Amino acid sequence: MKSSVSRRTAIQSVLGVVGTAMTALPESSYAQNPGPFRDYSKVKITKLETFLVKPRWIFLKIHTDVGVVGLGEPLLEGRALTIQTAIKEVEPYLIGKDPRAIVHHWQAIYRHAFYRGGPILTSALSGIDHALWDIKGKLLNVPVYELLGGPTRDRVRIYGRAANAEDMKKRKAEGYTVIKTGVAKKNPANIVENPKFIQYAIDNFASLREAGGPDMDIAIDFHGAIPPQTSKLLIKELEPYKPMFVEEPVQAQNVDVLADIARGTHLPIATGERIFTKWGFREILEKRAASIIQPDLCHAGGITEGRIIAGMAEAYYVPIAPHNPMGPISLAVGLHLAASVPNFLVQEQVSLGEGYLKKPFKLEKDGTVLIPTGPGLGIELDDAQMKDKIGHDWKNPETYNALDGSVVDW
Repeated sequence: MKSSVSRRTAIQSVLGVVGTAMTALPESSYAQNPGPFRDYSKVKITKLETFLVKPRWIFLKIHTDVGVVGLGEPLLEGRALTIQTAIKEVEPYLIGKDPRAIVHHWQAIYRHAFYRGGPILTSALSGIDHALWDIKGKLLNVPVYELLGGPTRDRVRIYGRAANAEDMKKRKAEGYTVIKTGVAKKNPANIVENPKFIQYAIDNFASLREAGGPDMDIAIDFHGAIPPQTSKLLIKELEPYKPMFVEEPVQAQNVDVLADIARGTHLPIATGERIFTKWGFREILEKRAASIIQPDLCHAGGITEGRIIAGMAEAYYVPIAPHNPMGPISLAVGLHLAASVPNFLVQEQVSLGEGYLKKPFKLEKDGTVLIPTGPGLGIELDDAQMKDKIGHDWKNPETYNALDGSVVDW
């Protein structure tokens, strides 16, 4: 007996199942409130606009001839005017081009420079990359993470900061489940430090552990300002208190020294804020110099390069914890990358966007921030609230040895 189900009926049945499955997906995966149809078959970049924003940031707007504007954060701390000039130099290449060819533009800007890489070029390129992804998501009316393969999670764990036990209690009350601190010290570290210096730092971390309790994850940032001889001593003494990770135990310019420190402890070693592009992270991963990497998406090459770096790290079972002591555009960029990769650990932030965004991010009770749902990066600047924040002359600290006045890292 032949089946009475026609081919058309069968196809409609399958499509019906697919339709049901699609409606069952979480709403957070899709941009909301699509606007009226517009013909975006031809789009051109018309202008790049940068402005300094307090306390030390740079925001970028890339304008198009269809009225869609992309946001980026091309920051290099202490070198704001240099980055503005670098973007001005790139602008003639982008004017008149279609913003949607993001990877093509990344390659052209990076490779046509001849002298490739470095913090200035890749910071300028990173902010441009942010804005191009923002434009593309807005044109297609989807969040950026949808363009990267869809969400791997619906919320992103973030961390706050605490310098002492009192700070820790405040952060815990606010809802944070991860805190980062620094090495407590009265003076910059000498090449080889005495027991008093070591004990002072360890006692402070111990007070944080006591105030936070065993369920609080506490990372400690050496900031590349502790010489390797002292760094090894500190790490050994920190081991009983089980920090979540030790960040930048030494400067990033000699990967072999970092790898030596990593081999000498069972504590996770993290680094990456001063590493640029996939080529910089290749050596870190190959030499097992860190078990957590921290690409800064404002410096390392933006979303385009961040996704590649995360993929490289995944092959080594290494998670990413994006570095971000910057503004809310940078945070939005980090949230989209975190939402699109499987090997994400935690996101740094110093601003959820209050006073900068029309809809600031919100710390949830579980210590997370929900991933954005709007098109592109899913954020909108609040120009009215930002009026008193335009312009700054922030400079890097200048630190010296208390005994002889020689230059030390800050």
